[in-house]
Amino acid sequence: MPPIKSNELLQNLRKQIVATQYKVENRFGEKSAAILQHAPMPGKWSAIQCLEHLNTYGRYYLPALEKAISTAELQGSKPTAYFHSSWLGAYFTRLMQPKEDGELRSRMKSPKGHLPAIKPDTAAVIGEFIAQQETMETLLLRAEKIDLQAVKVPTSLSRFIRLSIGDTFGFLTAHINRHIQQAEKAIDTCLQQIGNLV
Repeated sequence: MPPIKSNELLQNLRKQIVATQYKVENRFGEKSAAILQHAPMPGKWSAIQCLEHLNTYGRYYLPALEKAISTAELQGSKPTAYFHSSWLGAYFTRLMQPKEDGELRSRMKSPKGHLPAIKPDTAAVIGEFIAQQETMETLLLRAEKIDLQAVKVPTSLSRFIRLSIGDTFGFLTAHINRHIQQAEKAIDTCLQQIGNLV
């Protein structure tokens, strides 16, 4: 992956996070709990399960990013003009990010600790998700003042697999995009099924 201007990377990620927060507050927030908890088919996640899955990742990665950024700040880290993604970071991000046509590059099973409940509390899940996006935006703003490669963040897969702050932000945002798209499809499927019954 070619180097990218650090400020452009962070601004682009922030735009995606703000857009996601707006979408969940408006499009998802106005739907009934029944629609949000409706699974498009047996074995598939409902929209609210997709959000709860993302919340489980936020509970791990947001404190980890906060710790890494605080460490970089204490070390007197300064921003660099360009960010160089590692091959592993670029791979994880590309794996998660949906293609432009909405198709996924890969399908994978979620680790046990990140499986959502069958019927999570809708209001609680949406509230936590929005709060997490606000935290993510704040961390992205703080990251503008440090070297995005200065400190590594342990992944949830293993503390021995570590990504730079920049790669962690990239992977996490791509993962959010992936499951927000999945949640939107679940809502659309539910609305189509309701329409067919009318």
